[in-house]
Amino acid sequence: MRFARPTARFDDVVTFYRDDLGLAVLAQWRDHDGYDGVVFGLPDAGVQLEITQHGSPPAIPPPHPENQLVLYLRGEQALRAAVDRLSARGHRPVAPTNPYWARVGAVLFEDPDGWLVVLTPWVFGEDSSAG
Repeated sequence: MRFARPTARFDDVVTFYRDDLGLAVLAQWRDHDGYDGVVFGLPDAGVQLEITQHGSPPAIPPPHPENQLVLYLRGEQALRAAVDRLSARGHRPVAPTNPYWARVGAVLFEDPDGWLVVLTPWVFGEDSSAG
C-alpha cells in the first residue's frame, strides 16, 4: 500500500523523513515527466509514503490538523528514541488538536510543509489499552 502527497519543499521534506525521522528511502527521482519524487518505507516496503513535487511554483493544499501520518512505535523506549532524534535535529513537539493523542501518550511533530507526524508508543490493534 502506498500513500502519496505533494510538497512545495521537496529537499526539506526528504531531509525530514529520511535523516531526521530515519525512514528508509525505497526510490527517488528528479524531473520524471516534470515530477520530483521519493518513496519511503513505513517502516519497510510493505507500506509506503510517496512525496512528489511538481510545478513552478509547486501548488499544495494547506496543512490541516487532521492531515496526519501516524507511526506506531513499539514502546516508550522506541518513542523516546524517535523524539530525542527529532529534538536533537532542531524539531520541537507540537500540541495535538485532537486530545486523544495526548491522552494515549503520542508525540506530534510538524514536517517542513506543516503536515503532522504522530508518534505513538503502542501499535494499533495490538495494545488494547491505547483505544
